[in-house]
Amino acid sequence: MNLKKAWLAIPAAAALALTACAGGGGSAATTTNNGIVLNGSEPQNALLPGQTSETGGGRILTAMFSQLVRYEADGTAVLDVAESIEPNEDNTLWTVKLHQDRKFSDGTPVKAENFTRAWNLITSQNQKQASFFDSFDGTNEEGVGELTGVQVVDDYTFTIKLKNPAYDLITRLGYTAYAPLPNSTLDDPDKGGQVPVGNGPYKLASDDAWEHNVKITLVPNENYVGDEKPQNEGVTFVFYNSMDAAYNDLKAGNVDVLDAVPSSAMASYQQTFAGTSVNEPYAGIMTLTIPQYLDHFKGEEGKLRRQAISMAINRDEITSTIYAGARTPAKDFTAPTLPGYSDSLPGSDVLTYNETKAKELWAQADAIAPWDGTFEIAYNSDGGHKEWVDAAANSIKNTLNIDAQGKAIVDFKTMLQQEDDQTIGAAFRSGWQGDYPSIYNFLQPLYVTKAASNKGEYSNPEFDALITKAAGATNAEEATAAAQQAQEILLQDLPVIPLWYYNVNGAWSKNVTNVTFDWRGQPVLTQITKNASK
Repeated sequence: MNLKKAWLAIPAAAALALTACAGGGGSAATTTNNGIVLNGSEPQNALLPGQTSETGGGRILTAMFSQLVRYEADGTAVLDVAESIEPNEDNTLWTVKLHQDRKFSDGTPVKAENFTRAWNLITSQNQKQASFFDSFDGTNEEGVGELTGVQVVDDYTFTIKLKNPAYDLITRLGYTAYAPLPNSTLDDPDKGGQVPVGNGPYKLASDDAWEHNVKITLVPNENYVGDEKPQNEGVTFVFYNSMDAAYNDLKAGNVDVLDAVPSSAMASYQQTFAGTSVNEPYAGIMTLTIPQYLDHFKGEEGKLRRQAISMAINRDEITSTIYAGARTPAKDFTAPTLPGYSDSLPGSDVLTYNETKAKELWAQADAIAPWDGTFEIAYNSDGGHKEWVDAAANSIKNTLNIDAQGKAIVDFKTMLQQEDDQTIGAAFRSGWQGDYPSIYNFLQPLYVTKAASNKGEYSNPEFDALITKAAGATNAEEATAAAQQAQEILLQDLPVIPLWYYNVNGAWSKNVTNVTFDWRGQPVLTQITKNASK
């Protein structure tokens, strides 16, 4: 199977933890170049591929780094930094040959060791993205350990040895967790995380271009020789404290592109920005995580209560009234735009509003331990979530006859930290936006025991075994069958409650042209052009 300079057929669409729509504060009016201005959110952690598992940092890394593989706007994967990626007969040993003309923005060459050392940094230091290496030789089930299966052959060749066959390894390698790092960052990750040096289309405008909680400014990387050369002078991500503020700046011409609009504008933005807006599905899902460490949500009592809450949420009403039909009630844990998606999995009726059944399940849980207190749904105030959270809380309150309400948290970064520290003290809104185009990506990082984004502390050995089976499948049909079996377990346990699938509700000003959105619902930055008169 020679993939040298070949296109890799992957059906459209898939998600990075879709845990943010906006964040921070700041002003779009003080950008340092004539680049494109977009909404963004303050990264939770240092800008290192192994430490970034949320959209705020992920969007920046995607602009600054190139991987072995990249994804076209429709989700098709194509070789990028890799000249070829070839498996052995059973897909357990892969040989990677790199283009020899690729450089980092500091002018140093991108060599095999820049990949192998970067990946080893993630697994040996147990960074957030370690679980993406759990199928590699040398790591444990959490992706932690020395990557003994990743070996340098020569300056521009290395091999990847897997524990089990993986027919679709190439589809995964376009995710930023698999990015290379320059020697300067490998030698000093702390500095590299604050002043990142990448090999992608863009680079930092200056060493102080990341103004924390305000914005980050990128300019074209003159050392970049790949196929995604920027058609603009750079991009600035402004970290807003509300989507309403970002939308107002778009209307005023201070922002060029938004990848989301506030709930207050959902019904009208396509008229306001007629001809410069979009409303179309992408691979993303909104969920409600109810951590299993919360009182009343452990064991059988917790399972019954999660099922009851799921059936107490009127998804049809919320998506119709708040989102004007721009969201689709969820029927599984993935996204309809992905290959292998099914809207009729056994047990999916738990995701349908059913007042009678919800009351019955809640009563069964009360028989185990009577409910007390208030059911809270935490959300970041900077993301435009208040309206749907209030609606969901009211639906739960009216159906189950309990106190339920939203719990506002100042910004996305703070909420993520509370999730990680397990101090959030409530259920919380969550979601997923594709890392790579596969339903496996919507399951493994979120629900496998100790996985990178398993914020609810879910663990089920039967589910883990099926995900391992899916990862080691020899073809797409086998992988999909195992993944769907795994989802049937999730529909019983409900580690999170699927709510609805996303549409990208984007808009742009007259200042820019050539705006398109990709399989992840993100604007294709390199293609956007600034109008000459602006």
